[in-house]
Amino acid sequence: MQDNTNSTKKKKKKERRILGLPLEMLLVMTIFVGIGLYIQRKAATLMFVQQDYWKTVQGKFRSDSIRVPATRGKLLSCDGRVMVASLPEFRLAMDFVVVDKDTFARNRLIAWRDSALAADMDSLTEGLAAIFPERSAKWFRERIEEGKRKKSRSWDILKGKRANYLQKVACKQLPYLREKRLKSGFIAEPNQHRVKVYGSLASRTLGGVYRDSNAGKTGLEKCYDSILRGVDGYSHREKVRDRYLTTIDVKPKNGHDLLTTIDIRMQDIVEKALRDKLTSLELDNTLRGAKISDGVAILMEVATGDVKAIVSLSKVPSATSKNGFIFREETNNALNALWEPGSTFKVGSMMVAMEHGYVTPDTYVDCEGGPDKPGKGVKIMHGSRMTDHKRGGYGDLTVSQVLEQSSNIGVSKIIDQYYYDNPERYVQALYDMGVGIPLGMPMGTDPIVRMPKKNANGRGYSNWSKTTLPWMSIGYECQLPPISTLAFYNAIANNGKFVRPRFVKAELENGKVVREFPVEVIKEKICSDKTIKDAQMMLERVVSRGLGSKAGNPNFKVSGKTGTAQRVINGSYAGRNYMVTFCGYFPSDAPKYSCIVCITEQTPFPSGGGHCGPVFSTISRLVMNDGSGRDVHLAGDSLSMFTPIVAAGNVKETNELMKLMKIDSTPEPAPEETPGVVPDVTGMGARDAVERLQALGLKVKLHGQGHVAEQTIKPGTKTNGQTITLNLK
Repeated sequence: MQDNTNSTKKKKKKERRILGLPLEMLLVMTIFVGIGLYIQRKAATLMFVQQDYWKTVQGKFRSDSIRVPATRGKLLSCDGRVMVASLPEFRLAMDFVVVDKDTFARNRLIAWRDSALAADMDSLTEGLAAIFPERSAKWFRERIEEGKRKKSRSWDILKGKRANYLQKVACKQLPYLREKRLKSGFIAEPNQHRVKVYGSLASRTLGGVYRDSNAGKTGLEKCYDSILRGVDGYSHREKVRDRYLTTIDVKPKNGHDLLTTIDIRMQDIVEKALRDKLTSLELDNTLRGAKISDGVAILMEVATGDVKAIVSLSKVPSATSKNGFIFREETNNALNALWEPGSTFKVGSMMVAMEHGYVTPDTYVDCEGGPDKPGKGVKIMHGSRMTDHKRGGYGDLTVSQVLEQSSNIGVSKIIDQYYYDNPERYVQALYDMGVGIPLGMPMGTDPIVRMPKKNANGRGYSNWSKTTLPWMSIGYECQLPPISTLAFYNAIANNGKFVRPRFVKAELENGKVVREFPVEVIKEKICSDKTIKDAQMMLERVVSRGLGSKAGNPNFKVSGKTGTAQRVINGSYAGRNYMVTFCGYFPSDAPKYSCIVCITEQTPFPSGGGHCGPVFSTISRLVMNDGSGRDVHLAGDSLSMFTPIVAAGNVKETNELMKLMKIDSTPEPAPEETPGVVPDVTGMGARDAVERLQALGLKVKLHGQGHVAEQTIKPGTKTNGQTITLNLK
């Protein structure tokens, strides 16, 4: 009986097998296979169907640490006016890819974008063209369609151009773009933009920044980048109730401001005087095809070495100029151009000989030729011809007259006579006086005045020839940037104290001085008092009775020296290519400012006194005029924005001058502004009008001088970053 029961159970177990497998095992296997297929399907969905969505999510989680850029510090003029500042700008872009894990929602948004963009395309592109008039509606249509076709995630609508704040706001009011960011895909990425408030004034010296990183690239922006840049902060995003909130973890530390030595009024004077002269020389038919290349002018305060104005202009073609060219700042030749200084170098040579007791201002020198030797005026020095500008020669001249007439023969004979056997002594004496030494400035190129080097056998020089010394003595075979020549002349004006040229006076944080950059003295005395006095006397005579007469001024004495040197082009002296100079200081009796003017030109009639002297004269006259620093009637360029500064003890005179200029000395209350609307600025001074309009995002052009008589955009017009022209009278 028991055996029958067991047999029955075995039969039942046999009946539960499927495909040779127990039913229970088959069920378990089926469950595992189902789970595996589900996981595989989900993985495939994540990898292919929702790939873009999860990439976006991943990108969001990666941006836990978001950089918060610091605001770059401002560059201020010597009286605290803003010269360079950072303003917000925006990169306008569109995201043409829809990312959503919900396929239905994604397809619905894609369909809406396609239909809405097609319906609004005309009004959208016409609106963009109105906001950015340099581009047409057709251009914007093609630009948007190209980005859509390429399915770009961040398509730059303006193709490299940036929008200001008001332009960005105006774009957000256009059809399609007015929708929320996730709906339209419109992106406005903020950045900082450096603005030079006074246009090209001192542009190369102030320098620039890299657009993407906002780091200093050139000029003061680069040299003081660590001060101006500040320290960036950081933030993170976290999702709270389906919304991302940004939290600042480390606050940015904004950059500090720099108080520069640049005086806006003087910078304007110097730039206009130089540009006017360069233009007139280029257009002067009497110079027989003269071609002007570059011009440099630097104005320095004698006691401190403060650079009050610095200009480096180069000629460039211009289709918009009636002359076919303009002069603008291209490279900073004032600090970096290694030009042979020519006759301005003769002053240092004569001071070396006087300091060593070989000559005095009254020592006579046979300069060859003259009335007693007609047809001469040539000196053969070690097989090479040394000549003077005057045909037939000067004959006998005193050392003072040698500088007055800039005699090459007179200077070179003295230096060759006393230093031929020991040129090291001559060059070392130049170094001791500060000629040819590095100035140790934060920017600029060091001069090259080479020291003779003995051969290994000690019998000759490896870098020296017989003609090197006489030609170096008159400003050849050495290279100095204009700032180095000026620094030496400034030391003469400063009674022998050699100060380092200074461009920055102080570092400021929120208007408070946190660090000063004091006046630095390189040499307390470049030579004896007697040599200094003799040099000052001779430089004054160069202007009062020598070749520098055109640099003079009828109201005060001027001292200085002319210079003319052939330029080296492609390794050799090039025919009619010259660099002409006038370097000096004023007033001679109590020097306050030193100044150098250099012009490179191709002409058969080079003249440092004739071409650079008048520029120097104009600068000195306007800087010293009435204590105001500006001759109003001669300040007619488009960048002239003159406001008198009340000097100590001159309040009455200044008020009278302001009345003549029709400037009310009583400050007016600030006008009420209507946001987004062009104000009426007629009757306002140029500077006030410019500041008011630029604050509204407008670009301003000026014509004439005085007060605003007309404005090209009517008051009450909506602002969208247009260019407005003000006519001054």
